[in-house]
This record gives sequence, structure tokens and C-alpha cells, in this order.
Amino acid sequence: MSLDDDMALLARQPLLGLMERDALRLLAFAAETRSLRAGDVLFRAGEAADGAALVVSGALAVMEEEGRPAREIVGPGGLVGELALFTAVSRPSTVIAREPSQIMRLPRSVMRRVLGESPASAEAIAAAIGDRLRGFVGELGAVERALKAIDGA
Repeated sequence: MSLDDDMALLARQPLLGLMERDALRLLAFAAETRSLRAGDVLFRAGEAADGAALVVSGALAVMEEEGRPAREIVGPGGLVGELALFTAVSRPSTVIAREPSQIMRLPRSVMRRVLGESPASAEAIAAAIGDRLRGFVGELGAVERALKAIDGA
């Protein structure tokens, strides 16, 4: 794939698509391409996460526990580990290639450097994450009210 193709793939992601073109170019240039065989483990639940992986081709199975059915199948254009682009977390799931796959590995260290050089991109992403958090808080409030209504019934 060309650099422009990589940038286009990155730009299709909700958060990454908010980045300025030059910032996307830097991220695409610094991304590491990796090929996986069917059955290769990309990462295991509980491991320290240092970035995300964007599926270029193939399919990845996201599992809560190895040996259990996949919770989710991520195909071309899908991103796994998005939160790890922005903060240190442990992997919540094990991710295994279901078939021969190619991924674009996006290290958090690269994302930090790119956002440091592109304040407008950093602000746009921060605002979008803030919107997401407010949405989650609203959803939790609705769940709390529903539980209280059940308890009061």
C-alpha cells in the first residue's frame, strides 16, 4: 500500500479522521506493517498495551478468554486497542488472527509525538473523547435510574 492509501485507511477511523492531513501523514509514515498467519496471537488479555492495530486485510478474533467463542470479529478497516493510543492500559481481550492478515501497528509513542506536533489535531481528538465520556455518563445515569425504578417497584 502507498502512503496515501495508509492515510485514507487511518482517516476512516472516527477519532483519527479528526486529525489534520499532515498529522495523518506522520502517523501513517511511522506505522509499522505486520503480517499475521491464521492463529497468530496479536496480543493477550492482561498484557500492557502500547498502542493499537488497524486491520488492513484479513480478520482478527477478539476474545474475552482463549478457547471461548470470539466476542467480536474485526475485519479490514477495523481498529483494535484504540484506548491504548492515548493512555497506558492493560489489554482487556486476547486478539488472534482468524486468517492470514495484515495490520498497521500504531504505537502510543508515535501518536503522542504526532499530537505534540499538531495541537489542532490533539484538540479535536480531546473534544471527541470528551463527547464520548459525556455520552457514557449519560448512559450510566439512565441505567442507574432504571435500577432504582426496579428496586422501588
